[in-house]
Amino acid sequence: MTDNKSDFTQGSIISKLLRFMIPIFGALVLQAMYGAVDILVVGRFGTTAGISGVSTGSNIVNLITFTITGLTMGVTVVMGQYMGEKKPEKVGQVVGGAICLFVLLSFILAAVTLVFARPFAILMQAPEEALDLTVLYVRICGGGIFFIIAYNVISSIFRGIGDSNMPLVFVGIACVVNIIGDLLFVAVFQWNVAGAALATVMAQAVSVVLSLVIIKKRKPPFTLKKEHIRFNPEIKKFVMVGTPIAFQEILTQLSFLALCAFINRLGLDASSGYGVANKIVSFVMLVPGSLMQSMASFVAQNVGAGQEKRARKAMVTGMAIGCGVGIFIGVFAFVRGDLLAAIFSSDAAVIARAAQYLKGFAPEAVVTAILFSFIGYYNGHSKTLFVMLQGIAQTFMVRLPMSYFMSIQPDASLTLIGLAAPCATVFGIVINLLYFVKVNRETKV
Repeated sequence: MTDNKSDFTQGSIISKLLRFMIPIFGALVLQAMYGAVDILVVGRFGTTAGISGVSTGSNIVNLITFTITGLTMGVTVVMGQYMGEKKPEKVGQVVGGAICLFVLLSFILAAVTLVFARPFAILMQAPEEALDLTVLYVRICGGGIFFIIAYNVISSIFRGIGDSNMPLVFVGIACVVNIIGDLLFVAVFQWNVAGAALATVMAQAVSVVLSLVIIKKRKPPFTLKKEHIRFNPEIKKFVMVGTPIAFQEILTQLSFLALCAFINRLGLDASSGYGVANKIVSFVMLVPGSLMQSMASFVAQNVGAGQEKRARKAMVTGMAIGCGVGIFIGVFAFVRGDLLAAIFSSDAAVIARAAQYLKGFAPEAVVTAILFSFIGYYNGHSKTLFVMLQGIAQTFMVRLPMSYFMSIQPDASLTLIGLAAPCATVFGIVINLLYFVKVNRETKV
């Protein structure tokens, strides 16, 4: 068997895991920058209400985006298992089925966001000054949802075959276009929230078109035929794997939407401060996020090849890497959250509120690395139903109750509201650890 960079069933675990993870990390950095630029440019050249509008609106759009990302994880896992089993002929059928399903979903989701943008914004308790801006942001992004979905599908396909470099190229293209669009539409044309939303859609569209051109010139390790592009039996397989992940993402994003609504009630400064903090949080979560995605692909191949011990070693290796980096990130977010917030806004009240939230959230940088390594390991085993159930437990037993309780206190502290996230994660780690012990005793591998 030839040892190559896309074959995770042999060779150094830490070397191959890092080699695969670093481009994913890079792609997530660019994605975080992609979202942060909207807040940064609107914060500098727009209005405080605009910050709140982009923050609340992006939370609504993220509900859709992360749900689709979870569903496409099913494509990645099934493809990875087929690659581990050395069945590339099956991969083309998975890709063909994915194209049909996600094109249909893009039309449905575009209609939903366009029609229900205002009810969603009201449900989110968007501040009155930012309500119309929130609706505008959601409708513009909803109109371009096809490109957002297409990017995620294309990226999942490449991760499934063990290539994390191309998704990095795709999001790099989108990031550059988005920055140019934000500066042009918001800073120059003064279109505020509308400009930020238009830049987002334009960037995704350019990225998808150019990625298709790049793909056409490359020869992937599978064949996609016209007869594969239909509603075939492979759809059921990756939907069965991806649906629990998607449902967990829905619950996670709903919890963030609820948290946003809780904080919106505390006023415009709190809402905008949380919006800024949320963009910083997206950077804090980069290492855990890249760990989860790379772990799923790495483990899936080894499961397909029957190498369970190697899959477990990969999980532990991922935890060590994530915790080591997370300690530095978490400490900096706790100590100098105000410095980070000042990048996105010059409003002293907004900066202070953002820093308050980050103090409570900071431990999440460490504990999530452990939790997400567990989740990536279980996703790679197609045990996504368990992943969904533990996500439900975290959301409804810890994160939401604690966030709500802290938000209704007199002089509610954003620090204590932010602390709900790491508390929920620690609860999730306990659940995952108990399940890991249970599975090991049953399999005795």
